[in-house]
Amino acid sequence: MPRLSRSARLITAVLAGSYLNQAFAAPEEGQLSPADWSAEVAVGVEYDSNVSVEEVDVTSNQGDYAMTLDAGLGVKKDLSQRTEASLTYDFSQSIYDEFSQVDRQTHMVGAELGLDLRRADPALSVYYINSRLDGSQFLEMTRLSPSVSGFLAQKWFARGAYVYADKTLHDREGRDATTNAGEADLYFFVRGLRQYFNIGYRYRDDDADADQYDYISNSFKVRYVQRIEMFSRLTRLELAWRYEDRDYQSDTPSIGEERDDQRNRLRLDFEVPIYGGAAVQFFAGYADYESNYSPADYDQTLVGTRFIYTW
Repeated sequence: MPRLSRSARLITAVLAGSYLNQAFAAPEEGQLSPADWSAEVAVGVEYDSNVSVEEVDVTSNQGDYAMTLDAGLGVKKDLSQRTEASLTYDFSQSIYDEFSQVDRQTHMVGAELGLDLRRADPALSVYYINSRLDGSQFLEMTRLSPSVSGFLAQKWFARGAYVYADKTLHDREGRDATTNAGEADLYFFVRGLRQYFNIGYRYRDDDADADQYDYISNSFKVRYVQRIEMFSRLTRLELAWRYEDRDYQSDTPSIGEERDDQRNRLRLDFEVPIYGGAAVQFFAGYADYESNYSPADYDQTLVGTRFIYTW
């Protein structure tokens, strides 16, 4: 089960925060604002009930503890009154107590260019991801995504995107693949950023070097975010459910038929500010993967906590 990355946290900030501000505040005229830098560091510990490498269908059926480290740096700059560019770098590292062979280190570099056209705001993002397992090269991915977003009404916000990705899995014959996907998200802001809902749909077509790994998937998600004032501090609670149905397009030799997967994921996150930019996050997740291919048929529970500091 993937951990909640800084990039995932930034999606909420970008889609909800910045676009919400655009809806209620007119763009300022005159001199452009200086570059806006941000940074984040997080250290934590988590327990995974079934240590696995999802990309290659490897599971241990055993639990283990891991130390985690995440760091990120970003900069945003207005190029004109209606054009903004951003650059990001993210780093993550997990170190397991017993399963050192799946210690994972990931580097991600991203760039995005966005236009503010009032009703519909187009953007183009590109990311490069490099991931290593136990010090050995594991995964490389390049991701390109044009998108368009905007408010449908005062409390309704929508975003649509096309995603192209090229993935290389080192020393995993036949698993290199290209992805074409379409995404749609709808947000309903009950009380601005203090309380909102998000529903989403994703269609994905993976074309791998080996036909047995080709698949088409349909995914759905529902998220609820609530900020609650406790002891004069604004905590953040998030509940999320994701469902994915994968329909493989060719027979898997070991089972003599086409593989069929259904994946359900539940997650709870609770973040409590401490002081300044410091916060403590608690999280728990459960995943139920059903498949007629036994290595991909399992369940998994993840619980943990992180200390986060942002600038």
